[in-house]
Amino acid sequence: MFQQQVDLSTYNTLALPARAEFFVTVDRVEQLAALAKHPDLAGRRRFVLGGGSNLVLTGDFSGLVVHMNLKGKSLAGEDGEHFYVAAAGGENWSDFVRWTLEQGWPGLENLSFIPGTAGAAPIQNIGAYGVEAGDFLHMVEALDLDTGRPCPFSIDDCALAYRDSLFKREGWHLSGRYAITRVIFRLPKRWRPRAAYGELAAELERGNIAQPTPAQMAAAVIALRRRKLPDPLQLPNAGSFFQNPIVSAEFAAALGEAHPTLPRYPQTDSHVKLAAGWLIEQTGWKGRNLGPVGMYEKQALVLVNRGGATFRDVQNLTRAVREAILARFGVNLVPEPVIL
Repeated sequence: MFQQQVDLSTYNTLALPARAEFFVTVDRVEQLAALAKHPDLAGRRRFVLGGGSNLVLTGDFSGLVVHMNLKGKSLAGEDGEHFYVAAAGGENWSDFVRWTLEQGWPGLENLSFIPGTAGAAPIQNIGAYGVEAGDFLHMVEALDLDTGRPCPFSIDDCALAYRDSLFKREGWHLSGRYAITRVIFRLPKRWRPRAAYGELAAELERGNIAQPTPAQMAAAVIALRRRKLPDPLQLPNAGSFFQNPIVSAEFAAALGEAHPTLPRYPQTDSHVKLAAGWLIEQTGWKGRNLGPVGMYEKQALVLVNRGGATFRDVQNLTRAVREAILARFGVNLVPEPVIL
C-alpha cells in the first residue's frame, strides 16, 4: 500500500529536494478510509499533497505523504439560477475550468490556467484577475483521516478570506487531518463577465473585444498568464510567492503620497490592498538572483529555481526581499505558499 523513502522533487513545482518516509497515491475514497484504520500509521504525521504547485519543502518529511489523485467531474445539480458543478479533489484545476466552459457553465474563466488541483483551491482560496474560488464555491466534501468519516463543509464553514480559509487558518492543511475529496461550485446561469481588473481589461481592449464571451475571457486570462509566468516544467516555481499586503487606508494613503505610482486597491472603507509585485520591483529585486534562486524577470512576484536550489536558498532570498521592502516601505510581506 505504501512506498518508502520517495523522492518528492517531482511532486513540487519548485523542484526542491526532499523525501517522504512513507508515500501513498490515493485513487479511491475507500483508500482514505483505510488509511485512518491502518495500524502502522497510528500517531504518524500526515500531509495531504495535491499538485504541489503552492508548496515549499523544507526537507525530508518524517511521516506519510498522501498524494490525492481522485478523479471525476460532473453536474451535481441545478436550479433556476445556478449550475452546481463538482470536481474530485485530485482533478487538475485548469482542466476542470476548461471543461466547465466547454459544457456551457461559465463563471470560473478568470481562474483559468492556474496550476494545482481542485481540492487545493478552497484551502488557499485561489484567485486571479478580480475573482476568487470562494466567489463560486458551494461546499467542500472531505474525509477525516483521524476517524475515517466523511465531513462536509458548507461555504460558511470554510470561512474563506484573501488567500485563506478555515483549512489553512486552523493548520489542517499541515496537520493532515482532512483530505478534500470533492468540491462543488455554484455557477450562475445569468453570466456576466468580470473584466474590470486592469491587466485583463487591457488585454481584451488589445483584442478589440468590447463584450467578451466566457471563452474569450478565458483566452485573455490564459494569454496573460503565459506571457507573464514561467512554465514550471521549464523553470521551476511555485507561482506568486508573496501575498499582496492588505494595510489600513491611512497607511496606504501615506504611502501613496510618498510614492504616487503605487497601485492601491480598496478592499473596505478601512483597508487597502497593495501590489506586492510593484513593491518588489521598486526595491530592485525583479529579475535579480541570489544564488540559484531569483525573482522572475517578467513577474516580480514569482520566485524561480534556476537549478539545484534547496530550501536554504529559498529562505535566504525570501528574507532578503522581505527585509528590503520593510526597510523602504514599512510593509511586511507574507509568503503565499504552504511551507512544509
